[in-house]
Amino acid sequence: TAAEVAGFNVGLWAFDRYVLNGHYAYISWNTIKENFRHGFDWDNDHLNTNMFAHPYNGSLFYNAARSNGYNFWQSELFAIGGSAMWELFMECEYPSTNDIIATPIGGAALGEVFFRTSDMILDERASGGERFGRELAAFIISPMRGINRIITGQAWKRNTQPGRKPARTPVSLTVSAGPRIMMYQPEDGYHTQTGATAGIHMEYGDRFGSSSKVPYDYFSLLAELNAIKGQPLLNRIEIVGRLLSKELVDTKKSNLAIGMYQHFDFFDSDTVKRKSDYRQWPSTPCAVPYKLGTPASVGAGLTFRHIKENRWTFEAYTHLNGIILGGILSDFYRFYNRNYNWASGLSLKFGFNWLLLDGRLSVSLSDRFYKLYSWNSYSEENVWTPPASGTPMDIQGDKSNATFNHLETKIDCRLWKGLYLTAGMDWYARKSTYHHRREFHGENFNLDSAIQLITSRQLNFRLMLTYKL
Repeated sequence: TAAEVAGFNVGLWAFDRYVLNGHYAYISWNTIKENFRHGFDWDNDHLNTNMFAHPYNGSLFYNAARSNGYNFWQSELFAIGGSAMWELFMECEYPSTNDIIATPIGGAALGEVFFRTSDMILDERASGGERFGRELAAFIISPMRGINRIITGQAWKRNTQPGRKPARTPVSLTVSAGPRIMMYQPEDGYHTQTGATAGIHMEYGDRFGSSSKVPYDYFSLLAELNAIKGQPLLNRIEIVGRLLSKELVDTKKSNLAIGMYQHFDFFDSDTVKRKSDYRQWPSTPCAVPYKLGTPASVGAGLTFRHIKENRWTFEAYTHLNGIILGGILSDFYRFYNRNYNWASGLSLKFGFNWLLLDGRLSVSLSDRFYKLYSWNSYSEENVWTPPASGTPMDIQGDKSNATFNHLETKIDCRLWKGLYLTAGMDWYARKSTYHHRREFHGENFNLDSAIQLITSRQLNFRLMLTYKL
């Protein structure tokens, strides 16, 4: 495992250096010594890079260990080691504070989901074209596991058993697609965009099962994609993985359990309509509705289910989480590819699902609330302006706090067997409070020390066909 983690880092560095010719890949013993001497900084990479690409890299380190027989917690140590090696040795840029947190912690969430998903596909009893297709699909989902199966010969070895590591587990999979209408409400009125959206939702394991200390014996994965002009392809990812649980009530009709959960959240949007004076970016609020990521978050959760036989089933949950590291859209901090503040805080999630008419009709509502604080911002005497030298300041961002709320409702109506018609609505609301910024007046910057509140809201409507497996 250690050789694979180190080899992956060296291979990625070689690609960056000799194919991409990236300036950050020109390393030497002097750059390594300088990295150790200087220590860690907050970096200014793109939201997708820091909130998804780096955790994905962490998932490769994690699965190098997981597929070699290590458990969840042991595999996390290899993800930490792989991230530290990259930050300290493999770049001539100073090591990144946010990456050393987001890469291993977010990587464990993605990595365990990929590991268990690939495990469902593999079947060592299969042969021929079916076997090749299963091995290829598992390789795509979990590349490090695929490499290990090739090295050990498991990729073509026949067996009388499926060869899966975790025991067979109940899994539900939902795939949806359809049109989407986005209505963005900045300060100057509504702007509308239309396009298409698709989503996948998977639940692995029994949310209301018995007490457990096995990480991710239950998890849920939700991913949404956009096909809307000007909007990012990847709109949302949410992972909720159970670390341990204790059953409080277990009867024929009711279940109640408490547990510890790891959360990985990613929300991304882009400009719906640029303001006419957006070119004056030092003073003009950002024309983007929201951006948010929480690659390192953990907390407590309650799950409840009550069954009224032959009539209805009611399911509900609530989670209270501490956000070790998150990022949220900034209206003013813009340097390099970064337009968000690094922050810490908390989140509250709750929701319910009501199944009626023997599952032919379901009504659900969920809400995600985030409160984030930047705790390493510029001082009152050193208000943020783009540095003339081109060297970014070592800060989390604006001196600010922000809230983000996502309210989601939907109704599913069965049309035929596993095919449903889904009508849904999403309400996004962001509220950011800034304590200092610079006002733009002609060619001069004047300090405005008053607290400023900026809000943005977006309303979405979806009508989709949904297939439930």
